[in-house]
Amino acid sequence: MKNAIIGLLIIFSTVLNAQETWKTTKVEDMHEKKWQYLVEQAQLSPSEIKLVKPIFLEYEKRVWNQHEKNREFFKSFSKIDKNSKPNYAEMNDQYAEIEYVQGQAFRNYHLKLRKLLKPETLFYYYKAERDYKRKLLQDLPNRPMRKRDNNNFQ
Repeated sequence: MKNAIIGLLIIFSTVLNAQETWKTTKVEDMHEKKWQYLVEQAQLSPSEIKLVKPIFLEYEKRVWNQHEKNREFFKSFSKIDKNSKPNYAEMNDQYAEIEYVQGQAFRNYHLKLRKLLKPETLFYYYKAERDYKRKLLQDLPNRPMRKRDNNNFQ
């Protein structure tokens, strides 16, 4: 009996660890694809690549971590009772805080990049970031948008 329980615990922990590794790898792959796109489109030199990549990865991780935290916050509102309304004031405040934190993170990112890249190169770097976002949105599969239900937050 002990061996069976220990075996189940080992299998369970292995599955959980594999899921976490897969999730992390997927995010890292996404960052790497974006980085390669930025390097190609902005035509960064090898020395610029060496200087900018750590700053890029730091910023992307910060944005991703903030996204995960925000997702959990808003997901919690979908779990409330269908007969009660969510706290819209709290949700609005959180949304404003998200925008503020993201703005601060981008400002710090910009200040670091500004020291490393020529203004023209930085312009094309930012243009490549915008193009990458646009490309991602265009590549999303066509799926119906969720309809807003006044009785339930979705």
